[in-house]
Amino acid sequence: MSSAGDREREFRRFAVEFTPTLLRGAYFLLRDLHLAEDVVQLTMLRTSQHWTRAREAPEAYTRQVLINACREHWRRQTRRPREVSLTDSESLERMVTFTDEVQQRQALDHALSALVSPQREVLVLRFFFDLSVAQTAEVLAIAEGTVKSATHRGLGQLRELLSNAEEEESCVER
Repeated sequence: MSSAGDREREFRRFAVEFTPTLLRGAYFLLRDLHLAEDVVQLTMLRTSQHWTRAREAPEAYTRQVLINACREHWRRQTRRPREVSLTDSESLERMVTFTDEVQQRQALDHALSALVSPQREVLVLRFFFDLSVAQTAEVLAIAEGTVKSATHRGLGQLRELLSNAEEEESCVER
């Protein structure tokens, strides 16, 4: 049996290692860096409170907590009036000299934000967290067939959105 100090050190090691991955995943889901940081902090707090159970499969546990925290945020958003603010991409356009990499990231960011939440959740879990169809279905509590169809539709829509963005970009350059 391990001591409380050992459990705390074990959790801290896990948190240092996995928090950057969670933050990127939260950003992909929420489209707001500050909100993503808040959700990751909540995720790690909840994970630490249940570390005895979470330590059996800590990455899977925290991914599930992260998804639940994002869903809580989305539910809260539907209950309050929409706020209007500058988007990160607007401030980025003023501050950053555009390179091909920045333009590609913005196009991907815009395309991801155009997807419906279930498709975005499935794509982030499947391709960012590299989960299998079965693992994704388990995390989202949906059927594997639903994961497959959401993946298919989401990738198709991403391809279309990204090709449209490329076409618009080439028209602007001419």
